[in-house]
Amino acid sequence: MMSSLVAFVGAAFLIAMVPGPSTAVILRRAVMNGRVNGMATVLGNECGVLLWGLAAAFGLSALLLASRLAYDAMRITGAVVLVYMGARALWKARHATEAEEEAPQPSAVSHGRAFWQGAITNFANPKAGVFAVSFLPQFVPHGAPVLATLVLFSMIWAAIDMIWYLPMVWLAGRARTVLQRASVRRRMEQVSGIVLVGLGIRLAAES
Repeated sequence: MMSSLVAFVGAAFLIAMVPGPSTAVILRRAVMNGRVNGMATVLGNECGVLLWGLAAAFGLSALLLASRLAYDAMRITGAVVLVYMGARALWKARHATEAEEEAPQPSAVSHGRAFWQGAITNFANPKAGVFAVSFLPQFVPHGAPVLATLVLFSMIWAAIDMIWYLPMVWLAGRARTVLQRASVRRRMEQVSGIVLVGLGIRLAAES
């Protein structure tokens, strides 16, 4: 069990390092609205990770492998979510007024909204479900209780993902102190919007 656990922790760290839609959403929220909102987005993202892990443990995410219709429905839903968030960021950047140049603080976003953005971004991605159902069972040692082990691995997976994002959010929040000019914020909204729209289009186009 210990060797399986060590191998799983190492693999989970490698997986966490791969950038994706969640990374883009978390960094955008941390830079635009501060570390607390960034952490709220991380917590939402980890709830999504945990839910996918638990779904794999209980066999629910196997439906995404068995049903092309279920996978495509999740894929299109995830793509719509990403494109919507990206388009919203581009709209905000496009319609920023000159008065914002004299008001350097961006509009506030509630911690609850940041949390749900993180959760929806992660849970609307069917790749996470397919990955969970194919990744987690590989590390269950022979003779171990499968359900209990998968639940444990799901919690460890979410914790490792959070550990990876914590310093990222801290650095993004620190960079925010030098990114207070409205023109710089608008540029960042444009970049993050383009990235999110691109990720959404890629997800929609993939089979």
